[in-house]
Amino acid sequence: MGNVQILLRQHVGAPCQAIVKAGDAVEKGTLIATPTGLGANIFSSVYGVVEEVTDDRIIIKPDEEQKEEFVPIKEGTKLEMVKEAGIVGMGGAGFPTGIKLNINLAETPMGEMDPEINPELPEGFKLEHSYILINAAECEPGLEHNIQQLEEQTDKVIRGVKYCMEITHADKAIFAIKKKHHKAIKILDAALKSEPDISMHMMADIYPMGEERAVVRECLGVNLTTTQLPSAARSVVVNLETVAKVAEAIDERKPCITKNVTVRGKLVGGNEAHVFMDVPVGVSVGELIEKAGGIDGEYGEIIMGGAFTGKSTDMDAPITKTTGGILVTMEFPDLHGAKTGLLVCACGGSEERMREIASKMNANVISVCRCKQAIENKPGAPLKCLRPGNCPGQVKNNMQFKKDGCEYIIIGNCSDCSNTVMASGPKMGLKVFHQTDHVMRTIGHPLYRTLKISKEVSQDIDF
Repeated sequence: MGNVQILLRQHVGAPCQAIVKAGDAVEKGTLIATPTGLGANIFSSVYGVVEEVTDDRIIIKPDEEQKEEFVPIKEGTKLEMVKEAGIVGMGGAGFPTGIKLNINLAETPMGEMDPEINPELPEGFKLEHSYILINAAECEPGLEHNIQQLEEQTDKVIRGVKYCMEITHADKAIFAIKKKHHKAIKILDAALKSEPDISMHMMADIYPMGEERAVVRECLGVNLTTTQLPSAARSVVVNLETVAKVAEAIDERKPCITKNVTVRGKLVGGNEAHVFMDVPVGVSVGELIEKAGGIDGEYGEIIMGGAFTGKSTDMDAPITKTTGGILVTMEFPDLHGAKTGLLVCACGGSEERMREIASKMNANVISVCRCKQAIENKPGAPLKCLRPGNCPGQVKNNMQFKKDGCEYIIIGNCSDCSNTVMASGPKMGLKVFHQTDHVMRTIGHPLYRTLKISKEVSQDIDF
């Protein structure tokens, strides 16, 4: 194992403050950095010696021998232990879980539902129950670590769900899972026979079913506005891996020092997913790629995260509490400077990320449009989709690209938006690439173009 680099910002909020210095000996579970505002505790994931502390990271040289034991967190209430363990949203968002769960859902009133995006709801609609919604959608295509954990650690996951219910005073819980995961659904269904307050909701295999407000919509039937939190629907949405970390903190007094990661792509041995459980936080991307077989020849880029929302990275970058995937892609096509438009969607990459992809394709970007549902709540804030996964149409944007003289367009849309782009774009002579094409082709996944499956899913286990 090479040096471990533990970033001081692995969460929503401000970077943590290091409380160790070069030369200090540390163990697994030694507290090494604490929040300076909104944030979460950071611990050493290995036994070793601190080599350097910089503005943004703590670099640790691991001991040759790594024991299984860890320094336990101090005992307290269940919520205190979640906070003490430094757990954050492990699905990628990174919001401190101890703060998210610090709510009494039993006493939380229903928010006002916007009638424009909830035309089917009766006036004054209220939810009878309060909910923990477990995001088991594994939204990004090609990733498999959430589903593997659900299949292999079902009891731990359910314990974590029940702890989240207890902490928040929620009276119900729902697993949101794509119906394609037959094995996991059958295992979960059997485990829930003795849990009358926990159920599951099966969803279509389309992107972005794992977006927080999409989970609320699919499970509870209400559309939140772009500024409403799930608490407006008397609920808290928690990623599946996060609820397992909650169980570890309470049952084992274990700090958040490991991450489950899918490594996939242009690798020696093929493009199948390699799932690594309990990887020490701070291990390098390159170390995990080598563990998965190494890169097979020339490649396009390495992505940390998913194909839609991940970012390009390098072999030396460390994984964090929020790293879900490491994807090695095939080489990019060369557009030879062709005039290109970018269609930016709240569900995909930012304009900056899409410009990076366009540059790697040798495209000349001459026009940029946004999906009309992509809302910027505050200047510079990440875009939010008004109705995640339900698209109003893209004819107007396609017409703008055509007017601007584009030959190609690169889109970053969800499954439904991509479908509406294809309804008019090619007819106008526009050649379409999706920002995920180089990943989908590498892993053998269908490209995001025309939507060929229904968004409505039967809740019967009929497989």
